[in-house]
Amino acid sequence: MNRIRKSGGFRASIFVIVVALVVYVAVYMPTPYIIYMPGSADEVKPMVTVKGGDQEEHGVFMMTTVSATYANVFLLGTSLFNKNAQVDKKEDRLRGKSEAEYSAEQVWFMSDSQSSAMEAAYEQAGVTYSIVPEHIFVFGLSEDPKPEGDIAPGDIILGVNGTATPDNTVLSAQLKDKKVGDTVEMQLERGGETISRDVKLIQVKDNKTGEIRPGLGVMIGTVQKVKAEDPDKQISFTDTQVGGPSAGLMFTLEIYNQLTPGDLTKGHRIAGTGTITKEGVVGAIGGVVHKIVAADRKEAEIFFVPKDNYKEAAAKADQIGTKMKLVPVSTVDDALAYLKTLSVKS
Repeated sequence: MNRIRKSGGFRASIFVIVVALVVYVAVYMPTPYIIYMPGSADEVKPMVTVKGGDQEEHGVFMMTTVSATYANVFLLGTSLFNKNAQVDKKEDRLRGKSEAEYSAEQVWFMSDSQSSAMEAAYEQAGVTYSIVPEHIFVFGLSEDPKPEGDIAPGDIILGVNGTATPDNTVLSAQLKDKKVGDTVEMQLERGGETISRDVKLIQVKDNKTGEIRPGLGVMIGTVQKVKAEDPDKQISFTDTQVGGPSAGLMFTLEIYNQLTPGDLTKGHRIAGTGTITKEGVVGAIGGVVHKIVAADRKEAEIFFVPKDNYKEAAAKADQIGTKMKLVPVSTVDDALAYLKTLSVKS
């Protein structure tokens, strides 16, 4: 009897181990792949507000996204049965960056995109504004040499040794008289919390001048505030929870709609994508085939697509049989000109 019990217990243990191993391999074991799929088509109006702007909007402007997932074995298997799934190598996405660095970089691109959209809309509407630097954003770390101290991608640099650092010019001036090996106290914002960390300065090389100087060993960008001269024209953004620069065009259209009287949407559901410059130039983006699907799922009637992405977008639109009207644009003026041709939807 004891031998039978021992044998049964052994088999049960082996079964548990095998199940655990299968679950680990299928769900938790990392793979070198990433899966791209259609993301969302989200209304832009809840994300951006002009303080004294015209809020009339009977239709919607929608920004479109791509869903990107670092794949496990299970997801790779299911992607074989999803015609909208695209499997790529993770290294092609990261290009030498860590996942944390890539994520921080996308946050930076979104912030920069919002600033450019504000400038483009102000330029279009004839609103006087100025640029005010706010803080420094860390979106990468040097590899050789590595930073010496607790500073990470996504950190906001608020100050050094108690002195505010609104932009990289001020930061450079504060470190100018320091030596390699000196320790500075960094005031940082991380995850919404203000912290202080000691960081030892390392030897860095200026990419432009070739000059060797003491530095932090981080890749940074200045986050700027676009400030309207008229307080009633001031723009504010909510946290979009989305990264990247490709919502620039749709942000610009929504902002311009609020800055000017009337409703540019005229009751239509309008999606789109494209980077934007302050001059209103629309740039190409990645993942347009996934964004076409996302917009179609949200019943968009019109899709603004960068001219350089049009051929690829049109092929996908034909493949899924959408009724959506694809409108290629090179500038925000192209998009506004098309909107003027729309009739009011009853």
